[in-house]
Amino acid sequence: MSIVIPKSLKMGDTVALISASGATPTERLQPAIEAVEKLGFRVVVGETCRTRHGYFGGDDALRAKEVNEMFANAEIDGIFCIRGGYGATRILPMLDLELISNNPKVFAGYSDVTALHTVFNQICGFVTYHTPMPSTEFIKENMDEYTWEYFIKSVTNTNWSDYLLENAKDDPLETLVSGAATGQLVGGNLTLVTASLGTPFEIDLKGKILFLEDIDENVQRIDRMLTQLSTSGKLNELAGILLGGWTDCGPMDAKNPENNLDLITVFEEILAPLNIPILMNVTCGHMLPTMSLPLGKTITMDATNKTIRVVG
Repeated sequence: MSIVIPKSLKMGDTVALISASGATPTERLQPAIEAVEKLGFRVVVGETCRTRHGYFGGDDALRAKEVNEMFANAEIDGIFCIRGGYGATRILPMLDLELISNNPKVFAGYSDVTALHTVFNQICGFVTYHTPMPSTEFIKENMDEYTWEYFIKSVTNTNWSDYLLENAKDDPLETLVSGAATGQLVGGNLTLVTASLGTPFEIDLKGKILFLEDIDENVQRIDRMLTQLSTSGKLNELAGILLGGWTDCGPMDAKNPENNLDLITVFEEILAPLNIPILMNVTCGHMLPTMSLPLGKTITMDATNKTIRVVG
């Protein structure tokens, strides 16, 4: 299936803010709206940004209905997930995937949004954008020029190709396994990628380049998830792997170092034996600075020379 590139956003376009996952803290909503408006976009605020159902931005029916409606609404040019959290996987069976397929538009977010990226890329067939989000990074005082530049270029120049995905200054890429590969870029948050296994929305990794990152998971849990991906056979289908940020992913037992493995050892023991190109320390994830990634586009990674290029 060929992948559709959504129409670029331009200044003055209307962007919908939604929460397909967690509830938005009340004090963050107005600053998030203002941050998007400062970029030059009109803002429509979804009901899910103002609603709470426990830890969700509204119940499942509301969150799914809002996703469907924002894609169906011809006056909405792009959709930014205001935050992550948890809940996107619960609404997947309630999405009108045919409607969404017929109305591709810029869709941006990360973390729990990974569940939606996977479905929109491989079932609906259009490119989506792994980006920072309005109620989290956009309103932080340390939101930096590198992060803004990648975000703005991604959503306002969706046909952008033949360019390098370059790390932030003084933060070099690192080689785990050398070699080069070309494939469609997929993935996002490790927890969400793993959670897709065994479901109708299971991630397709055949011939793909998989990007992974996570936050607040100790090394043992990361080990468990990578082991599950490995024993499922999914990792054997890959062309290459990009490893991003692992924020606050420390040891299981900080008081007893002898009871722990470090993250690099886990990568060496589970991922390196795949004998495919693997790059580490990609500036992307629950971190600042962070780059934006065009999920669904074709990239070439050269782990030997430590380069990543978007080629189509």
